[in-house]
Formats: sequence, C-alpha cells, structure tokens
Amino acid sequence: MTTERTEPATDADERSMLEGWLDYHRATLARKCEGLTDGQLRTASVPPSELSLMGLVRHMAEVERGWFRRVLAGEDAGPLYYSEADRDGEFHLGEGDTWDEAHATWQTEIDAARRAAAGFALDDPSRAGDRFSDAYSLRWIYTHMIEEYARHNGHADLIRERIDGATGE
Repeated sequence: MTTERTEPATDADERSMLEGWLDYHRATLARKCEGLTDGQLRTASVPPSELSLMGLVRHMAEVERGWFRRVLAGEDAGPLYYSEADRDGEFHLGEGDTWDEAHATWQTEIDAARRAAAGFALDDPSRAGDRFSDAYSLRWIYTHMIEEYARHNGHADLIRERIDGATGE
C-alpha cells in the first residue's frame, strides 16, 4: 500500500493551501516509513544519534499534540512519550515500542489537530496553554507545522536511504 499524496491546487484559497501542504508533508513522512519492519523503523540514522523513523513519527505525534491541542485549543493534553526526566523520550525507543502503536498515536493526533483547527479562523489567536504565553494565529501554526514536517522529512529521506537505499520524494 502506498500512501496517497496530493499537492494542493495552485489556485486554492489560503486555508486550503496551508492545510493541503500540511497534509502533503504528513503523507510524505508516512511514505518514508512504508514497507519497513519494526526493526528497520527503529534503525538509528548514524551513531551516536538515536534518530529513527519510528522516533520521528513519535516526535511528530508530540508536535501535533503540542501545537494544535495544547497551544491552539488550550487543552490540558500531557506528553505522550517525553517527560521531565527524559525531554527527548519520543526518540528513546524501548523494547515494547511498536510501529503499530506509534503510527496509530500519530494518526490520532492528526485527527485531533484537524478537529481543533476546524474551530478557528486563520487569524484567530490560540488559547495558548502550557508553557506558551504568546498567542499564535492558526496561520502561524500551520506554517510552522509545514516547516517542521519538511525539515524532518529531510531527515527521513536520509534514514530511509541508509536502511534500504530507497530515495525519492
């Protein structure tokens, strides 16, 4: 199965364009993970780095949760994988951590992000909870999330190529 990716229409309105590019980048990360075993998805990029495809997916679940649920919607949504004791916990995979769980959690957070964003206009300020004291517009959050995915998709490209030689968009 290949994850479908569609670029937004060149004449789309601003919101559709932002949501379309965010979905495109979400799908790109999913494609980078397709067809690999749990072991391959756990493979670190280059020692001593612990960066792996599964870790990136877990990280993006945290990022989706943080920006859309905690910051935008003001929900009291605690961390999924990190803690005060382990600020990079999403990258520290335990023996019991699986792709099925990581992927399902990421998809759950994407669905929650879409629901949260649906209640805001692009210029509406966030309800900023947690450690964030500034209000962010939904437009800013969308733009930041596109940047976040694009950067990590670059990491995913390199990790995937190291695992099995696969390259491409």
